[in-house]
Amino acid sequence: MGRTGEFRILLVEDDDGDALLVEELLYDTDLPHTLARCRTAAEARRALASDPVDCVLLDLHLPDASGLETVQAIQADTHPAIIVLTGLDEPRAGVEALAAGAQDYLVKGKVEPDLMQRAVRYAVERKQAERANAALQLGRLRAEENARLERGLLPEPLLSSAAVTASSRYYPGRAQALLGGDFLDVVQTDDGQVHAVIGDVSGHGPDAAALGVCLRIAWRALTLGGHRDQQLLHLLEQIHIAERADSDLFTTCTLITLDPDAATLTLHLAGHHEPLLITPDGTQEVAAAHGVALGIAPGLGKWPATTLALPTRGALVAYTDGLIEGFADTTGTRLGLEGLLRIINTIHTPDPGTHLDQLIASTRTLNADRHTDDLAVLRLDWNTGTLVHTASAWRTAPQP
Repeated sequence: MGRTGEFRILLVEDDDGDALLVEELLYDTDLPHTLARCRTAAEARRALASDPVDCVLLDLHLPDASGLETVQAIQADTHPAIIVLTGLDEPRAGVEALAAGAQDYLVKGKVEPDLMQRAVRYAVERKQAERANAALQLGRLRAEENARLERGLLPEPLLSSAAVTASSRYYPGRAQALLGGDFLDVVQTDDGQVHAVIGDVSGHGPDAAALGVCLRIAWRALTLGGHRDQQLLHLLEQIHIAERADSDLFTTCTLITLDPDAATLTLHLAGHHEPLLITPDGTQEVAAAHGVALGIAPGLGKWPATTLALPTRGALVAYTDGLIEGFADTTGTRLGLEGLLRIINTIHTPDPGTHLDQLIASTRTLNADRHTDDLAVLRLDWNTGTLVHTASAWRTAPQP
């Protein structure tokens, strides 16, 4: 149905006599409609580009197109419902037009007003159903692709210590969008150290997501293989450069090494912002040294380590910038670190997963969908005094 409640119909017919007959047929129906006419396929394409219609009544023999070529010409740029007008001596033309993408066909000279009305209504409804089915199929394919990417970007952690648990959340920036290039991972090596990474590939879409998956898998393999600190970052940068689809892509990331036995926490920042440290005394940003993002200055990057004493009990929250770059109010002010800390100070739950849920829900409510970057959050909780085995929590929230 058109915007005014009428069917917008375009007649593409070069014969004035046939055009008059179609106009009279439509007039004799009770179908609310507006009718425009073009004489060539090229003229019809220009008209459709500037003013889309609900249905095209299409003659198969035009000065610039003939046969199925006319259907293909009309469908090239726009996708209205198409009813083909065939001649009495063309018994197969209508069926072939249906196979080419038309919704129905009418034989000139054998059309009554009631048939014309039903044909237009049904053709428009069938086209709407086709569009709905296509959108549904696209949504299914997107969901399947998201699931594959999610498995690559957000793996199960490899944790064996009862003293450390991991929780994470991930939200794509736009409704029904593919996951972006944010990634994270956690593994525990044989020496008892817990290693974690969180990163953000610049850009959005499948190229960024594919590179994020590649870097995440490479980080896990290299870490389990014994590579550490600057050496590990140099190797990741080499992989980043080799695998990126665009030379402008770069990656920010934070490497985290938590040693429960030595009670130390070591950070390496590659263009990434500092994580937050949560203790019984409150929440604060960790003051840490910075290095350049991967891919910005290949081979020249230096990533100094920052090591601090690990409290007996606490949590570290690392995140990508989608968490803080959203808006904080109606004035257009960004949330930023201060706004994030204010939110955290209002959350009083001992459960790490619930804490992340409430934190993200608050930021998204304030943002009101105005900022569309992806966001990922990783929280590591530890209690170096516990000896009770607890399973690590690694849950990813459903996509909005």
